Amino acid sequence: MRKLLAFRLAPEVVTQLRNYGKLMRIDKPIGIWLLLWPTLWGLWLAGEGTPDQGLFVIFILGVVVMRSAGCVLNDFVDRKIDPYVERTRTRPIASGAVTPLEALTLFAALSFIAIGLASMLNSMAQLLAIVAAGLTVAYPFIKRFFSIPQLVLGAAFGWAVPMAFAAQTGETPELAWLVFGTAMIWAVIYDTFYAMVDREDDLKVGIKSTAILFGEVDLFVIAGLQLLMLLALMLIGVRAELGFWYYLSVSIAGALMARHLWLARDRQPAGCFSAFQHNHHIGLVIFVGIALHYTFNPVAAS
Repeated sequence: MRKLLAFRLAPEVVTQLRNYGKLMRIDKPIGIWLLLWPTLWGLWLAGEGTPDQGLFVIFILGVVVMRSAGCVLNDFVDRKIDPYVERTRTRPIASGAVTPLEALTLFAALSFIAIGLASMLNSMAQLLAIVAAGLTVAYPFIKRFFSIPQLVLGAAFGWAVPMAFAAQTGETPELAWLVFGTAMIWAVIYDTFYAMVDREDDLKVGIKSTAILFGEVDLFVIAGLQLLMLLALMLIGVRAELGFWYYLSVSIAGALMARHLWLARDRQPAGCFSAFQHNHHIGLVIFVGIALHYTFNPVAAS
């Protein structure tokens, strides 16, 4: 009888675990990629091409855990808004598949894992990790009051950069903050594309975003931010004494940016969402450029 009961309960458990996975957006890894690439930029630059292997594992796990925790908290905070937004009404909490209490319990569990990972870092990186946690918690609330919540999101997604430098070198030099600022600009770019998808729904429910703030000049502002990001990437190359492969990657990133503008040219939700999703290719290309530089210039990495 007990075996039969366990067999009957098993599918329900599996279904609920899948709901938890959806709540953490495990099925939608784009957020992991967007958080991962600046983290790897920072690790490779701080380690001059040979980052500490242990730190590499810790930061990879940290990216997955913190992104998952942020998604869970965001959906908990937005649980009374998501049912009224077309794109979010099927999320686990909004649809009733996961209760708010379950979401908070999951967030607490992920937070404890993040604390465990942070405890393996040096003291400076641990202090920066506290700031990272604060940014993660603040973002879901900021978008109700701040017209440019993407700046806070950018700070949260880019904060792993100074953490990586602190963990690898014990300090946060000018280069670390330059890369952090670049990651922030990038986040405003791709998250504005994302916000353009929900602009009409956000106006109805009172959520603020750069898509609403920029209005009819949204693509023009995005183009300006893209140029600013390319300039910042060039400055990173100069400051870190990077070579041909890196500057080639920056050129390719520029071409990708132009394509993203083209995808969103009509401001249709499908095109804007495609521009958002494809943005992670920029992060990948820049990382490949950094990695190739240190691969073919081993003296610089010594």
